[in-house]
Amino acid sequence: MNDYIKIKEVTAKYDISARTLRYYEDIGLIQSARSSDYAYRLYDQNALHRLEQILILRRLNISIKDIQRIFSTPSSETVLEVLDKKVRDIETEVSLLQELKEIVLTFIRQIEQADFSREADVKLLYEKAKDIQTQIVNVDYRGNPATVNRLLEVTEKLDRKVPDIMIVKIPPFRAVTSGRVSFEELFGGGFMPWQESHNDLFKPVLFDAADFLCGTGDRAEWFWAVKDHVTQADTAPWKIVQCPGGLYAAAVSIDGDGESHDHVRRKTEKWLEDTNFVIDDSRELMGHMVYVDEEIKEGLGYDQMVLYAPVKRKA
Repeated sequence: MNDYIKIKEVTAKYDISARTLRYYEDIGLIQSARSSDYAYRLYDQNALHRLEQILILRRLNISIKDIQRIFSTPSSETVLEVLDKKVRDIETEVSLLQELKEIVLTFIRQIEQADFSREADVKLLYEKAKDIQTQIVNVDYRGNPATVNRLLEVTEKLDRKVPDIMIVKIPPFRAVTSGRVSFEELFGGGFMPWQESHNDLFKPVLFDAADFLCGTGDRAEWFWAVKDHVTQADTAPWKIVQCPGGLYAAAVSIDGDGESHDHVRRKTEKWLEDTNFVIDDSRELMGHMVYVDEEIKEGLGYDQMVLYAPVKRKA
């Protein structure tokens, strides 16, 4: 199998995680092989070529569901249809952003006509702001009341492109841990079969989920919250640890899809800029699947994963 390359070489070459590769394989987008004397996944040139195509489409923000459609159809009609829709989506967004820019510039010109430089008293500034708010809501704003209504419409449409994010507080909990291992060892080794046969030991922590997965690079640690009566003897050889919990910015991603995870995390960091929170580097990013349900998966086309970015109040 000299024409095959190892999973570590693939992740290094394309800067993706082993978990993402496994996800693409699990949903049938790429195929790997294993030799009798090598336990880990190996990839040939056809698989690498397919992976390059997937990564390009993901960079174009094409959904996994559409990528599956593209590769399940031998003709080029599907890919042209998907890309044409993407072009139309981009044109709509550009148009909305341009209109929003013009609305903001109009408001700036109107506000510049008011003189706030002499208003030294904070109370007077507050009253002036209230007057402007009243003008915007109730009065013909410089002969163009439709501008305000259109502003609400434009911003609502653009806001739909931002993931819903909320700050949650995860309580401290006891958990059995897999230890820090590679994704191959985590899902193909001894911990996962043990976990699947000991579900009676676990209890949910948040969003009906008992587990949290922390990962950096190609290694990860899996925590499963255990019930109060569970002891070390019950979980041997796996250790029980105390997880501190804390504040996290939570957002929904697609289980196993590294591109989706990266996108959501970038959006989360951007969203935090307008809050009084910042990323807490002393704790790790976490994630877990929520509501593992076939009806939900069929409706969405994927399993939901909640990503948790640890946060703290700004100093």
